[in-house]
Amino acid sequence: MPLDRSAVISRLRTAGCVFAEDEAQLLISAAQSASELEVMVERRCTGEPLEYVIGYAEFCGLRIAVEPGVFVPRRRSEFLVAEAGRLATPGAVVVDMCCGSGAVGAALFAVRKGIELHAADLDPVAVRCARRNVEPIGGRVYEGDLYEPLPPALRGRVDIIIANAPYVPTDEIELLPAEARIHEARIALDGGADGLDIQRRVSEAAPQWLAAGGHLLIETSDSQVEETLAALHSHGFTSELITDPEIGATVAIGRAD
Repeated sequence: MPLDRSAVISRLRTAGCVFAEDEAQLLISAAQSASELEVMVERRCTGEPLEYVIGYAEFCGLRIAVEPGVFVPRRRSEFLVAEAGRLATPGAVVVDMCCGSGAVGAALFAVRKGIELHAADLDPVAVRCARRNVEPIGGRVYEGDLYEPLPPALRGRVDIIIANAPYVPTDEIELLPAEARIHEARIALDGGADGLDIQRRVSEAAPQWLAAGGHLLIETSDSQVEETLAALHSHGFTSELITDPEIGATVAIGRAD
């Protein structure tokens, strides 16, 4: 018997989905047939992230394509987009570092059209996904370790580097919610012993790529703020810290003088 909305809600509730009504509507809207809906509901009930099941994540009012294993953009990262948008000017050259699905760069482009957008990630699955989100708006996506795959012509002319690099300490990965711990790629979460290995590498090389007066924006956590700022200071940045307690967002901003 084909599933109806009440049946979908009931199954989702039984599986422990807190927002069963909302999720049911999204699943029903995304399914192309009753048989596909059945498969999608089963996937969700076994714990697969909703975003993977429906094929996209809502982020800054956009539908960002996501694939299984790719980091799902978090609401707190919308604050990173807002701060980058505050600094971006028409024609700015922007690099979305550790881009994952490309959500941050794509969202920034939506609010600051005309920027020259580049994005990079080490994970080939993330890169494939980012190309679906970034290339249709004219951006370019590169596969490789941090700055290594970027075109040499970008050196010294980047206005903004946005970095939502992995910042979960290795020993804390097992404490994450199951949807992240089990389903997202570890490379998108693990920031090393104290969570800041990738942030430090991003900060160290950034001055070679930024134009004078350019900015590096790094999403971090309240408990890691001092170390993130120390990394910026050690590489010559003038820095500031911006927070939004309502959504638990913390962004460190370094300016290349």
